[in-house]
Amino acid sequence: MEALVKFDKGPGNVVLMDVPEPRCGNTQVMLEVHCCGICGTDLHVYNDTFRNFPPVILGHEFAGTIVEVGAHVQGIDPNGSFAVLGATAVTCGLCQYCHNGQFMFCEKRRGMGHGVNGAFARYVAVRPDQLFKLPAKVTMQEGALVEPLAAAVHAVCDIARFKLGDVVLLSGPGPIGLLCLKLLAAQGLKTIVAGTADDNVRLDNAQRYGAARIVKIDQDDLEAVIAEETGGKGVDLAIECAGAAGSVRNCLQALRPLGHYVQVGHFGKDLSMPWDLVAFKQLTISGSVGYTRDTWHQTLRILEQGQLDVHEVVTHELPLADWRLGFDLSEQKKAVKVLLYPNLPKPMNRDA
Repeated sequence: MEALVKFDKGPGNVVLMDVPEPRCGNTQVMLEVHCCGICGTDLHVYNDTFRNFPPVILGHEFAGTIVEVGAHVQGIDPNGSFAVLGATAVTCGLCQYCHNGQFMFCEKRRGMGHGVNGAFARYVAVRPDQLFKLPAKVTMQEGALVEPLAAAVHAVCDIARFKLGDVVLLSGPGPIGLLCLKLLAAQGLKTIVAGTADDNVRLDNAQRYGAARIVKIDQDDLEAVIAEETGGKGVDLAIECAGAAGSVRNCLQALRPLGHYVQVGHFGKDLSMPWDLVAFKQLTISGSVGYTRDTWHQTLRILEQGQLDVHEVVTHELPLADWRLGFDLSEQKKAVKVLLYPNLPKPMNRDA
């Protein structure tokens, strides 16, 4: 089968190649991948700025259907469609983090798409406990968005502190940032979204998704906008999704005293920050990474209720053969979410 493989360490070293189809072990199920989203992590693996273990098939945001069930697997209904929790591909199952559901912190953990083979391929073999059956009303495309939406649900609903009437600064309108915006807007939070002129496509989408204001920090006066929207008090909550030093500074400066800062974006390097602001404003600083199994269940309930339109963040749908175009669109910020299809013969682009 064709698969998108990181074949060696170093920037690049990714190619579409023929690889053997995976074997379905006795305790596994085999899925045929319907579609798989391009994630920022895939770009980091491509650029070798995220830990990876080549040779490895990329891709971890996916949905599919069961085509084979291992001989020792019981209690699985093979009918229907499934999203897959790829982050738990390898865990120890013994540490306190595995036991309390915080598997992201297991020292032995390896996720699909960088630690073990992922889903930019026709078939994947996974354990039954990684499967989350999609409700009847949830499409395969939405199923591929369960993973990134769960990361946003974790940041907004599990980690962030807010109440009705608060003002939020969301810095970084990438796919996770825009999904966070959708969750904030759905709860009635007045949200200011900050990006740069390079984020034009994504900022336009932010306006459609419910942002109270959009700010291009290289053209507009973010400080003046914050003062205008908060009566000079500063925002109550800042969520950093860009993974950029300037974005962190803007968030810390925009927060009111006793405000809450949530770090979602990844930097891949050390930063020098005005941390005195944390003490002088007595800020609460929280990190948000990944999700829990409970977060996935909550995410599926959100999708089943149909009150949150997540499919509109999919701006491009491409055959797996056009992976390089998808990566370029994502890196150049000309797309929000790109889905790759291993069995799609031709592009299915929509306007961003």
